[in-house]
Amino acid sequence: MRFGPAGYPQNSKDANDALNTIKEMGLDALEMEFVRGARISAEKAKEIGNRAKELDIRLSAHAPYFISFNSDTPETRVKSISWVIDTVRAAHNMGAYIIVIHAASYGKEPSKATDSVIDGLNKCKDIMDDDGIKDVILGLETMGRPATWGTLKEISKVMDSVPGTRPVLDVAHVHARYGGSLRTKEDMKELVDEFFPLAGDIPHFHISCIEYTAKGEKMHLPLSSADPDMSLLAGVLNDSEKDCTFICESPLLEQDALVFRNMFSGRSG
Repeated sequence: MRFGPAGYPQNSKDANDALNTIKEMGLDALEMEFVRGARISAEKAKEIGNRAKELDIRLSAHAPYFISFNSDTPETRVKSISWVIDTVRAAHNMGAYIIVIHAASYGKEPSKATDSVIDGLNKCKDIMDDDGIKDVILGLETMGRPATWGTLKEISKVMDSVPGTRPVLDVAHVHARYGGSLRTKEDMKELVDEFFPLAGDIPHFHISCIEYTAKGEKMHLPLSSADPDMSLLAGVLNDSEKDCTFICESPLLEQDALVFRNMFSGRSG
């Protein structure tokens, strides 16, 4: 299992400094945040990837937030393909195994959202095939608002039609979407049991706690808020042999990544 932050640790000067800090803390994963655009040269991406490989840090990447394959604006749907492909190319150059995508909102035509995501991602896959990129998974994140596309059932339908796609399980998003649904260890186990058959060789998790309303997620919170209690997830997974990646999105990125790592027996210190 791998643990790390979503983005560089606090006060990092650059990617190299961030990677060194992560290694020194005893963490071994990093999600590169391209949420406002994957503007990075191939040379720089390869440099980051080489350093991560030297330090045995597993890389992933988060695609821009403004992707929406079911947008009411046709221009946004077209641009969404470019935003995904820019992130895919950056990930490929740095050896990141998965990119994380917020794929769509329901918009004015909720019934068409899944088909719109399938159409958009198939076009992305065509470009990836033309580029010869076969080492980057298109990860679809579970989303935290009922008005936003992204349940495990919806993602599984995309997987049936688009090769190379997988879910990214944002545990706090699921908790918020369903009004605080993850209260017990059994709740967590049911969620993991639904996720693992879809997750592939390296299940990719986002972890945090969360503030939410009747409309779903409001903001991410530190793990100390225990809503949901992430120790329940650690308890479910403690004996798992799955090679999971846990990316912390709490406001205390690297600190809470370490807190979560230490919830697993034999990993403290």
